[in-house]
Amino acid sequence: MMATLIVGMLCVHLLCFAVMFWLISTRLQGDKLGMSAFAVGNALLGLAYVLQLLGGPPGWNAASVLNHTLTLSVPLVYGVGGLRFFGRAAPLLRPLLAWALACTAAQALVQWLAGSVARYAMLSFVSALVFFAMSVAVVHAMRELAKDLRVEMALFALLIGGLGVLNAIKGVLVVRDGLQALDMGQRFQIGFYIYMSFLATVLAPSTIWLVLRRLTDALRDAAGRDPLTQLLNRRGLLAGLQGHFSSRAAAPARLLMLDLDHFKHINDAHGHQVGDRVLSHVAEVLRQTLRGGDLASRTGGEEFVVVCLDGDDEGAMRLAERLRSAIEQQAVRVPGTHEPLRCTATLGVSLAFDGVGGFDAALREADAALYRGKAAGRNRVERARTGWQNAPPRS
Repeated sequence: MMATLIVGMLCVHLLCFAVMFWLISTRLQGDKLGMSAFAVGNALLGLAYVLQLLGGPPGWNAASVLNHTLTLSVPLVYGVGGLRFFGRAAPLLRPLLAWALACTAAQALVQWLAGSVARYAMLSFVSALVFFAMSVAVVHAMRELAKDLRVEMALFALLIGGLGVLNAIKGVLVVRDGLQALDMGQRFQIGFYIYMSFLATVLAPSTIWLVLRRLTDALRDAAGRDPLTQLLNRRGLLAGLQGHFSSRAAAPARLLMLDLDHFKHINDAHGHQVGDRVLSHVAEVLRQTLRGGDLASRTGGEEFVVVCLDGDDEGAMRLAERLRSAIEQQAVRVPGTHEPLRCTATLGVSLAFDGVGGFDAALREADAALYRGKAAGRNRVERARTGWQNAPPRS
């Protein structure tokens, strides 16, 4: 009676969260974060336990075969959901159908060759292997895809591994005691269902929490980026600097200010859509040219700021020259015109600064150097001077 009550409550829990996951997926725009797959997985597992309650004692019947096919399909569905959560495209329907047919065929073959005890033992051992594989996959994801979720992923791996251990024990009991070991009143079976209920109680809300965390992280990241170029804005740039200088071993940084030459003329002659295309093109040049640790931002209009981390003065000047040359050489394709649009940029390089508090001063230094470059003919790189003074506004 107790086992039946536990399994019934587990069915309700799984099916309710299946509906909740599906509702969440319908509200997400674009990336569904695997929620539709998680909804399918919970629904399949809930239906499997419904069949277990309705199918009677263990044996060879359609309800038993379908129950085990659904149960063995659930890890595959959850695996697809996990891949989608981490931004990996993964098909669901065809692999699921192929796996379900294979599971059903394997059950029929083993039942025909060795009987029900062998079939139930096989299902338990296969389930154990699948869950151990899932646990290993979660550990791998923790190292490669979810470095910011180490604690959560370690907990998932531990809980899934525990499920693998229980299925292995169940397989041993079936081999030793036959189908009697699967009686719902057996102490082991009650413990197994309690663990499953605990697992469902922990994993389903944890999945929703991870989705909420991913969404809030995305919002925070969007708040720190320029919507047109997807480069950092001032807020994101300062946050990146804070992260860099929080390390005791952080080296001084240099700031590059880049301004496109005659950008107003581009807007006036070709329109703001072409102007936006040019800005996006320059942002792509920055992404292709900068070193891995450097920070790139668009601070407004046609003005970009790059912070060179862990370099020296000469390295910053070489980087500035590479940027200037790349922008000059890479033309922008403009729809409706035969000739690509070429533009140039002037850059100012600041002196070294060693903290977030020195950012504004470095910005003024680079701005003064940039102003001198504009006055000297544009399309050039100028280094800040010691003892600089504020320059008048640039045109």
